[in-house]
Formats: sequence, C-alpha cells, structure tokens
Amino acid sequence: MDFLRGLLSVTMETSASFLPRESLDTLLEAIRRGGFTRVLGPVARHGAITYTSIASADDLPKGLRDRQAPGQYRLEPEEGERRFAWANGPQALKPLTFAPRETLWRCELDDNGQLSFLDVDLAPTPTAVFGVRACDLAALRIQERHFLKLPYPDPHYAARRESLFLVAVHCSHPADTCFCASTGDGPRAEAGYDLAMSELDHGFVVTAGTERGRGVLSLLNLSPASPDECAQADGEIEAAAAAQTRSLPSRNLKDALYARLEHPHWDQVGRRCLSCGNCTAVCPTCFCHAEQDEPALTGSSSEHLRQWDSCFTAVHSYMGHFLVREETRLRYRQWLTHKLASWHEQYGRSGCVGCGRCIAWCPVGIDITAEVSALLESGDAQS
Repeated sequence: MDFLRGLLSVTMETSASFLPRESLDTLLEAIRRGGFTRVLGPVARHGAITYTSIASADDLPKGLRDRQAPGQYRLEPEEGERRFAWANGPQALKPLTFAPRETLWRCELDDNGQLSFLDVDLAPTPTAVFGVRACDLAALRIQERHFLKLPYPDPHYAARRESLFLVAVHCSHPADTCFCASTGDGPRAEAGYDLAMSELDHGFVVTAGTERGRGVLSLLNLSPASPDECAQADGEIEAAAAAQTRSLPSRNLKDALYARLEHPHWDQVGRRCLSCGNCTAVCPTCFCHAEQDEPALTGSSSEHLRQWDSCFTAVHSYMGHFLVREETRLRYRQWLTHKLASWHEQYGRSGCVGCGRCIAWCPVGIDITAEVSALLESGDAQS
C-alpha cells in the first residue's frame, strides 16, 4: 500500500545523465538486473508501432516515422538512426494494468455440495515498458485515480501497476492528430515514470523519476549530460508542442457541452458514427467494462469475468428492459460529454489526454477536436 499512496506524488528532481546510443542495450540489461525480467518496447509490427517483448535495442524501430490523419495510420521511412521519431501506435499502457479480459474470482462446488469462493492468483511478472509517451503517463494517472481510489483499491489493477517499471521518452515528433499540448499532457513527460529520456541524434538525456529509476541508473557509469545536450532536448520538446495544429478550445468544457445536449450537430455526427467502439478501444483512459459468469460444462465451477466494454455498444445502456441510448447519436453524445464534461466532476479534469488515437483509428475519420469546435461554433446553446 505504500506504493499506492506514492503513485500520485510529484516526480523527484534529479540531474540529467547522458546515455550514448550504443549503450541502449546496457540500459536494458541494467533494468533486467533490477528485477524486471520482461521488457516490452515499441516494435514496428503489422504496419503499426506496438508494444511487445524485446530482447535488445535492435528490436526497436529505427528510421521510421508515423503519418496519421483522420481514419489513417501508416509508417514511413525517416532519415537518421532515431528509434523514437514517431508519436504513438494503437496501444497504450491500459492493457498492462486494466486487462482486456480477466477472471476476478472463482466459485467451486465440492463433492459434499459446498460452495467455495476463491481469489485468483495476483502475481504479475515484473515488467519494464520502454518508450512510454507523456500522454499515456497522463492517462495512467487518470486510471489510477479510478482504480486505486482508497480505501478500496482494485487489487488486480494495483498488482499489475506495481509490477511495472516505466521508461518514458519525451515526444519530439508529434503526429498531425496529436493535441496533447492543449490538454496539458505532453509532449514532455512530467510525472509517473521511473526513468525519462530525450532522444538526440547521438544518444539520450536521461533522468530518474523514482528511487527505482535512480537504482537502475546507479548500475551504469554515465556521464552528466552537457548544458548543450539538455538545451537541445528541451528545444525539441518545445518544438513538438508548437508543431501541433489540433487543439481543444478549453481544458474544461463541462458547462459548454451540457448547454448543448440538444444541439443539431449530434444528429450529424450520429449519422457518420458506426458505433464500432474503435475510439474507446484505443483510448488510454476509457475504462468501461462488463462482468459475467462463465460456468464450467461439468457444473462444478464457475468463473466471474471482467472484460472491456464500450458505451457505443447497445447492451451497454440496457436498463429495465429497454435501451437508454438506442440511437448512435446518443451514444456518441454520452462518450463525448462524459470524456470532456462529467469527468471534471469525478476526477477534477477532462478524460482526454490529447493522444489523437480516436481520430486516427476511427474508420470514418471522426475528429473529436473538429466535433467539439462544431458544437461550440453556434452561439445558441440549444438550437
């Protein structure tokens, strides 16, 4: 529980070290020596950047750039040797802490007809994640406020979160769909990481954010980063923020959206939306889920499962033998107003971190920033 209480603390101040590019494998080995036997990193796979197990730095993408637009995502060659000259892929940290499908508990019937309710094993493999983006760390902090709320933190989430060692890489190459600067969640990773790195052409400026991160750095014989290297790293992060062309008009849209619940634009976006749930699947903060029981064919046991759900599915709003949100426009309105409005009441901030995934991975290219702008353009709240 000490770990849980410290999750939301501010990242410690620490001096910067310099890691030569050819020493990346040395860092990976130091992380493994620190007890994190599984290392996940970004890999170019099936045409996208995805997190998977890596054995060495050679597994990381090199000389690749992602091109994203509404309903579009592709990887293209990029000059140079950089491994992190991309914005993001469809994955975030969410699957590593909030499992897409898991057993919460089991029920067994013995030969005497007695029922026993059993907990499941909560022993996740200590895992390091390499290349985490600032927007995903911000999303992780939001999910922590939901799943780790004291005095009753979710033990499944807590066990997975505690098992993670996070190596952030500040973003220097935002995609056209990114707008994290307007939400205040990037491109610089501010907190929540064990180590944070800025990639330069000849290496990395590295800082520690936790005692665990400081312990890993102590295993390396690194020189301090020079003032010029630190300045270049800061300059690239600032340039990444300035390069973003999309934005939300405010970090708190609660009153504006609540005043437009009957705006005619909901009908327009409802006609385009497929209710496929892609946006909620790739969103790093969405946490809707469904629970169900799966009995064994023998009738001797049953498992109680939790799995991801989406507010775009019809059954999600099923209540009292009818659908509360039968029409797609109502489902989209629910998603947008919950994400950008009612989350302020629950968590004191918006549920959007500006990663832009919902824009790129929407089959019909619906752009959340454009939809908000269209809703707010009208001076009449209830047209």
